[in-house]
Amino acid sequence: MRVYFIFDIKSEFVSLYQGNERVLFNILRQIYYLDKTEVEYGYHLFRQLINPIPKEEIDRALFLRFHQDIPYSKRGNIHFINNLYRDEISRLLVKSSYIRLELEQNTSSFFTILKDFSSNYFVCCFAQPEYFFLEEKVLQGIY
Repeated sequence: MRVYFIFDIKSEFVSLYQGNERVLFNILRQIYYLDKTEVEYGYHLFRQLINPIPKEEIDRALFLRFHQDIPYSKRGNIHFINNLYRDEISRLLVKSSYIRLELEQNTSSFFTILKDFSSNYFVCCFAQPEYFFLEEKVLQGIY
């Protein structure tokens, strides 16, 4: 299972790190694995890098887009896609500072709608070093 964290990176940092995504990934990974004694430092650094995510707007849009699809369900704040025909099992949780996406496969239907909310979404998997700007992958037809 892969766990992706999706962040809305501020535009000035997107232009700075586009083409050099590894540096941005390493910064976010260091914040993710910070010691508890350095949480305040990590919080301020994190807030400088990211834009807040419109949680209610995204939750509503996901529900409206998928609620009539049989493979989709929502329990609490978690959106589920369990599509046996596409061999897809995905769980998505929207927070005000990040989006957490758990996948049982390599891709998710959630990517196609998330790209419409921001062109600055940066997707990271900290356990298996994988990272990319969502819009670039969608434009390439990978997701």
